[in-house]
Amino acid sequence: MKISYYWAKFFKKIQGKAILNSVVHKSSKIEAGSAVLNSIMDKHSFCGYYCEINNAEIGSFCSISNHVIIGGGMHPINWVSTSPVFYKGRDSVKTKFSEFERENQKRTIIGNDVWIGARVMLKQGVTIGHGAIIGMGSIVTKDVAPYSIVAGCPAKEIRKRFDPLIIERMLLSEWWKIPEQKLKNAAKYIKNPEVFLKFIEE
Repeated sequence: MKISYYWAKFFKKIQGKAILNSVVHKSSKIEAGSAVLNSIMDKHSFCGYYCEINNAEIGSFCSISNHVIIGGGMHPINWVSTSPVFYKGRDSVKTKFSEFERENQKRTIIGNDVWIGARVMLKQGVTIGHGAIIGMGSIVTKDVAPYSIVAGCPAKEIRKRFDPLIIERMLLSEWWKIPEQKLKNAAKYIKNPEVFLKFIEE
């Protein structure tokens, strides 16, 4: 039983990942089976298995679970047809009756310390604020405020992670930017936001 488990894990790991026109910080990780296109991922972040990330900016300390879709193409809804046979670019169908340009793809922005649960879908162009949490299976069609917990289809705010004063101090501190040695020293207070903030504010 154990051997079959480890063999399955091994074959999952050796699948390739596709990264094109993107910058992933050396301390961050893209897991196998994921595709990253025209995107940036800052330090100490990761995305899980089988994610699709397109035209996005992802901050530091972000946790992106498996099967997450961020960004992606949009079909023109105001034209006579939404079919790709009428617009420019390579698509699943080969025939082209015309090759009109579509609107430019919107950039999806994900702040720092964001946690995105499994099988979440983020519409292109949304902004996810620092410290936000998106519950698994959610479909995000609108911006998410910093330190909000959202879930659902479409995603709606459930509550804030902290009280307004702590959120304000978190945002002002920009703790994800402080030198790593200072952050290492502060890490012993990570379970207590008040004490952690007091330490880094000194």
